[in-house]
Amino acid sequence: MCRLTRSLWPADTSVPVAETTVGELLRDTAARAPDELALVAGVGDPAARRRWTYAELVADADAVAGVLLEHLEPGERLGVWAPNVPEWQVVQFGAALAGITVVSLNPAYTEVEASYALGQSRCAAVVAAGDVRGRDFRRLVASVRGDLPALRHILDFEPGSELWAGVPGGARPEVTPASPAMIQYTSGTTGFPKGAILAHRGMVNNARLFARRFGIAAGSVWLNPLPMFHVGGCGFGALGAMWNRSAHVVTGFEPGLSLELIEAERAAFFPGVPTMLIAMMEHPRFPDTDLSSLEVVMSGGTTVPPELVGRVEKEFGARFGAIFGQTEMGGVMCQSLPGDSLADKSARVGRPLERTEMKVVSPVSGEVVPCGEVGEFHVRGIGQFSGYFDRPEDTAKALDADGWFRTGDLGTMDDRGYVAVTGRLKDMIIRGGENIYPREIEDLLHTVPGIAEAAVVGMPDEYWGEQVAAVVRPAPGVEPDPAAWRAAVRERLSGQKAPRRWFLTDAMPLTAGGKVRKFRLVELIGEGALSEVDAGG
Repeated sequence: MCRLTRSLWPADTSVPVAETTVGELLRDTAARAPDELALVAGVGDPAARRRWTYAELVADADAVAGVLLEHLEPGERLGVWAPNVPEWQVVQFGAALAGITVVSLNPAYTEVEASYALGQSRCAAVVAAGDVRGRDFRRLVASVRGDLPALRHILDFEPGSELWAGVPGGARPEVTPASPAMIQYTSGTTGFPKGAILAHRGMVNNARLFARRFGIAAGSVWLNPLPMFHVGGCGFGALGAMWNRSAHVVTGFEPGLSLELIEAERAAFFPGVPTMLIAMMEHPRFPDTDLSSLEVVMSGGTTVPPELVGRVEKEFGARFGAIFGQTEMGGVMCQSLPGDSLADKSARVGRPLERTEMKVVSPVSGEVVPCGEVGEFHVRGIGQFSGYFDRPEDTAKALDADGWFRTGDLGTMDDRGYVAVTGRLKDMIIRGGENIYPREIEDLLHTVPGIAEAAVVGMPDEYWGEQVAAVVRPAPGVEPDPAAWRAAVRERLSGQKAPRRWFLTDAMPLTAGGKVRKFRLVELIGEGALSEVDAGG
């Protein structure tokens, strides 16, 4: 293998592009494996776990397509507002067969946030769930309908409603691989949502390459607690499972339920952000759960502490798979390989996917940096979004003249093309003119006894400009010892990197992709909502 000298990975074109659509993927898989299990409702009561074969799934999706085409024209947009239920996937594929673009809505949205997404994307209809933890999404949409002139129809997600009354087999419009399949509002870490337009070609190929690289046995079970409104659920989760002819078990995350489903459904693949994996290992039923079916436990969305990687492989008894991605790139940009060493999976997030090229550039000069030097990741490839819906200025900021997507993520690339993430460009702390990368400090804190999770942020400081602050979730049942925490950092890192302010939290505020919302942590500190503790020094 040729070694790199500059941090520039050319696209591997050895894998052909699949010129297909989300709907065609379903039809093709159903034709090849009509009687194989396709979709499962991952609920707590085994008797209530509804199941679809691929033949049943394509029939139900096609029937939904017919209903949607009674209300919308191909190319119009359909909001989907519901928690993780298997019907989410049925509607997604029904819209794909009808040539209608899905606009995914976060179940945590308030009516104001939902109104913004529905209005900014000019949705013509929305499919909304009923009672969701005491909230009726249908009523919430109805309450803001007067502010949404483009919204013509509110469809009911509940069983027995009009949405499920269609008959499969009618005429369906032609949908091309370049057609938009979905608009995903990026929660990001800045708090300002933008609707990334994802085409059919990009979504199906990103999921295909993702599934191919992990090498999980065909026809296995994929248990997926990642949000269906996010690319982890409806993108590389649902579509990756379909490329693999696997059963996709859709569930909401609850650590005890996830463990029960792994055992009962014999799951081979489980994706989760670090917070999920930690919660499962801390759950009292973890030691008694049969995890022998697991082949791969994947984590990404945020940087994964090296300490956690080794712990996951040891306690779950499965290969750890690392990914690094963003919504704008269809989900996955980099991914570990099955044969990677524990050292590589601990310190790095793999190499770019096939059909994806990546470079690391200086935030100052824009030039490609030598291997091993920190810079911003710029990426372009098969999964790339076409722009932000109706936001040309934001699109121009995100994409340069040559089509490279500026990720805003910082890190390094070694001479093999393996990538390590050091943090966000906006998260970089400048203390007294020196750049400090929170990831280095966070990785160390995750090795300190008594700390379950940690996030490092910059706080304004009159003298230094910014000062390093740490927010810690103590391990269950452990008395916080900030003085010992600070001493552990000082043993390994230089003084300017040791946090001067320490705060405690019961839970980290997360984005849909599992990234810590650091701007929110800074807000909580400013509001006095987090307890500050004295670490001495």
